[in-house]
Amino acid sequence: MSDNETEALRQELDHYRAEKEKIRSLVGQIGGRSSQNVDKTVNFIFIAAILALFILDFLRYLAGIHMPLPPLVSLELGLLMVSIKIIWMMHKQAKVEHFQFWILNSIEFRLTTISKKIESMEKINRTGN
Repeated sequence: MSDNETEALRQELDHYRAEKEKIRSLVGQIGGRSSQNVDKTVNFIFIAAILALFILDFLRYLAGIHMPLPPLVSLELGLLMVSIKIIWMMHKQAKVEHFQFWILNSIEFRLTTISKKIESMEKINRTGN
């Protein structure tokens, strides 16, 4: 292997490593480990709040405990929280779909580049013979 080939392989390896780090940082931004912890916390808060509303309403009707809120407010708050959660999930899904599109677009670009390189090598090979 000549020095030029070795240097070309090193440059290609450095380029690959830079792309790999770029992808890692992007994955971390849209749904990495820290995002999972936030998702679990938010899910726990939503579930706890909805359960609290359910239990308070349950106690209001069964035990006759007086609550400062009108009876339908807990239902409306529960519906609002579920709606917010659905909107939040749609936003997260849109981020994932955008990332998947970006990955597929990058793969298509790389395949096109490789295809052009192969075509040029075939032309050189045909003219060289």
